[in-house]
Amino acid sequence: MSTRTLISPATLGRTRGKVVYWTVFGLVMLLFTLVFVGPLYWMAVNGLKSTEEFTRIPPTLVPHGVHADNFSNAWRVMDFARLLLNTLWYAVGALAFQLVLDVAAAYSLSKLRPVLGRAILGMMLATLMIPAAVLVVPQYLTVLDVPIFQRNLLNTPWAIWLPSVTNAFNIFLLKRFFDSIPRELLDAASIDGASPLRTLRSVVLPISRPILGVVSIFAVVGVWKDFLWPMLTLPDPTKQTLNVGIYSLAQGVPENWLTAALAMASIPTLLIFIVFQRNIMSGLTAGGLKG
Repeated sequence: MSTRTLISPATLGRTRGKVVYWTVFGLVMLLFTLVFVGPLYWMAVNGLKSTEEFTRIPPTLVPHGVHADNFSNAWRVMDFARLLLNTLWYAVGALAFQLVLDVAAAYSLSKLRPVLGRAILGMMLATLMIPAAVLVVPQYLTVLDVPIFQRNLLNTPWAIWLPSVTNAFNIFLLKRFFDSIPRELLDAASIDGASPLRTLRSVVLPISRPILGVVSIFAVVGVWKDFLWPMLTLPDPTKQTLNVGIYSLAQGVPENWLTAALAMASIPTLLIFIVFQRNIMSGLTAGGLKG
């Protein structure tokens, strides 16, 4: 069975076809590079400019002088270390809760088949159709006065951790992967006397590392980049996240210092993507086909 492509192999084999192909390919790659890398470069370069050069019109593409002290000044004035530790604490807690509770929910829906499991999954997926902004008010009222427990969770890590657990997308990803695990493996573990919890811990989780890695990355990045929810639930300046803290202090520092702070805040998530990009792609496609 032959496959049809935009450029036929015969045309690509000619010199003119090769020139056209590689020219178009190079232009497309250059365009996408400028679109995605351009803003990052602009942010890093502006963080190295002096205040005078930062406000110059037209702007300079390359700084005339490198002012690396902008980053150290932003780190000190904005108390960047505290904001970084706060964000890391919230991200690690959200990751732990998601790995425990979302894995348990996905495993139950996939393999234990509870009563009304399909309806529960359908209602979970239906929440993905609701804009996130619509859920802000009911979620805020919930953490303001938690039903039954009558507790106010504002200015506590629980205001970040608990809403992050209700992640229908991660549960769906995990369930898809668990669906692809052969039933024979679970039956063999059951014959050997393993309980459902032991089967999950000893059989399912060891072969689920790709999707667990994807969920972990999504959990950490989701907390790291969130702005509106931490701003509403963490009004105490000593407990704010990076994004909220930088925004709160934006009016009191020079703009080049602010840009340097934004550049530093983006480094952790960029490193996560660069290091784990293969894991992200392999984990997202791992449950696509049943073997």
